[in-house]
Amino acid sequence: MPSPPSLYGLPPVPLSQEEVRAIRENAVCLHGPEAVHRALDRMAAAITAELGDSLPVVLCVLTGGIIPTGHILTRLSFPLETDYLHATRYRGETSGRQVHWMSKPEISLQGRTVLVIDDILDEGHTLEQVLEFCRDAGASRVFSAVLIEKQHDRRVPGISADFVGLQVEDKYVFGFGMDYRNYLRNLNGIYALGQAPIWKREQ
Repeated sequence: MPSPPSLYGLPPVPLSQEEVRAIRENAVCLHGPEAVHRALDRMAAAITAELGDSLPVVLCVLTGGIIPTGHILTRLSFPLETDYLHATRYRGETSGRQVHWMSKPEISLQGRTVLVIDDILDEGHTLEQVLEFCRDAGASRVFSAVLIEKQHDRRVPGISADFVGLQVEDKYVFGFGMDYRNYLRNLNGIYALGQAPIWKREQ
């Protein structure tokens, strides 16, 4: 699958307002707000049933996990602690292989039940390293939750999420925490890239 920069002919430089607007206007909505919020309700109910009596530590994976984590937390009524970590493969780009650690949790995970929340499970390299970090830090149980699970055959063997909101085809997606080159995380829904904008194709 070609990466968005080659698809759109865009170099890895900051986008202009015109480019961001064109990407948004041509985007295809895969899951609208109602579907996303129903999925969050289901995830919260499942998390409560599994972890409600465990005094867990909930870890938000920055940056994509901010919006899903915030919405899930407001649906959880049991006692918990929150912290964050920052591990990424992309660093503002649309593809990448090496996982970069920017920040690790301050709360001790020793002997704790941990729930890691991220925006999307794609190939699973980031989630694999985050879960390994939690176990190495002494967590007694480690669970993972993702709003979106992408469907393809490139997944790291043995990597899956315990709580999944929605599934999407193997497309580049953004919205509700997921970005297109650092923009459009704030969209209230899940979108895929549409056709290249006319102004770009005609150049």
